[in-house]
Amino acid sequence: MFEGYSPETVDFLWGIRLNNNREWFLEHKKDYVNYLYEPTKALGRELFQPFIEKSGELLKVSRIYRDARMHHPVPYKESLWICIRQDVEWWAENPCLYFEINPDEVHYGFFLWRARPAVMKQFRRDIAAKPDEFLAMIEKVERDTGITITADTYKRPEKCDDPRLERFYGWKGQIGCTVHEPFSEEVFGPGLAVRVGDLFDKLTPLYDFFNRYKV
Repeated sequence: MFEGYSPETVDFLWGIRLNNNREWFLEHKKDYVNYLYEPTKALGRELFQPFIEKSGELLKVSRIYRDARMHHPVPYKESLWICIRQDVEWWAENPCLYFEINPDEVHYGFFLWRARPAVMKQFRRDIAAKPDEFLAMIEKVERDTGITITADTYKRPEKCDDPRLERFYGWKGQIGCTVHEPFSEEVFGPGLAVRVGDLFDKLTPLYDFFNRYKV
């Protein structure tokens, strides 16, 4: 059960940011496990409960070790994340519901990082075919969350015959709807899981919509 993070969590995250080396990490490995990794795993298990029965859904919890094959200049990440997504080859081309903690804050929500051009082309066709259905979904998500969905856009988007859809015809990638929380007593407690879970629930229609595009 997720009981919350603690000031010790933040201390460790700042420590790894300022001392990103193996010697410091080994001296503080118990802090990593107790104050960061285990609470994040517990949060992930709690957030995944509503998705257990959905076909093909996976829960991923990152670890702090960087992939040595990528030749990063430092051996450790300075953040940890949770990702709920479909069982796909590369997560970046597919939608996800995520939570991340770093030395500065926690942030969480919906994200689609690098959608394939073919996917966005089909997306434009689909929303043009059923604009009312799509717009109703978007309006509900933005109303329920109080957050405007943002995205990177094409410099020269395709022509759109429906003025209501012009905003979405330009979408290219980095499609997101996220909350940022600085560290406070509200983060250091189990209520964080409730807030993140509530946002995930409100974002599920958006998540399901983009999951129709399998890559």
